[in-house]
Amino acid sequence: MVIATALIQNWFLRVSYPIRETCFMPKKRTERLLTGIPEKGIENSVPEWKIENVVATAEVEFDAPGDRIELNQIAFTYTDCDYNPERFPGLCMRVQDPKATILIFSTGKMVITGLRQASDADIIINNVMKKMKKARVRVKNEPKITIQNIVASGDLHVSIDLDKAFLIMENTMYEPEVFPGLIYRMQEPKVVFLIFRTGRLVCTGGKTKEIVGEAVLKLAEQIKNHELIRGIK
Repeated sequence: MVIATALIQNWFLRVSYPIRETCFMPKKRTERLLTGIPEKGIENSVPEWKIENVVATAEVEFDAPGDRIELNQIAFTYTDCDYNPERFPGLCMRVQDPKATILIFSTGKMVITGLRQASDADIIINNVMKKMKKARVRVKNEPKITIQNIVASGDLHVSIDLDKAFLIMENTMYEPEVFPGLIYRMQEPKVVFLIFRTGRLVCTGGKTKEIVGEAVLKLAEQIKNHELIRGIK
């Protein structure tokens, strides 16, 4: 059980939160979910959160069935691409403005990671399509974009009793001797939280910015209602 838990936690950090490895909460001011200036006290602590990574997918259509994207042709045309089919079947393309990484497969499927806001996905795909046309890669039309996951970091600004949270809250996983964070699978909205005693958190699984905000606010209310707060920071 301990080994399985460790594998799940390592997967969670590698896949859902690849942006920062040294800290879970940047020092910059993040988005406030509540309005007004809070007074001193636990009841008025204001949760904050910030989008760290947006993962989107897209798929292009071809003029004829069985057509494929010539990835070698794209790799030879642009220097910002990495393609080694012996190690990985997809081509990795890096875009600087807005900054993102795109995996392109010969089947026409694409995966976009590293975005800071979902609206940038359209800009990225347009840039990729222009590069394909310059490389003389023929595709039928603009691909449909789907947001698959939004990863956010946050801070509840309170210290949390994770031992008590594990006993009271459902759908939680916590083994402090293996990893200091508690994993909480919220059912509505459907997201997954990684929560630390300091009140810092990582949220993954949301499809929109609004879902992430709703989930963080709901988590803060649950922690307050279950009396899991040990103190305010």
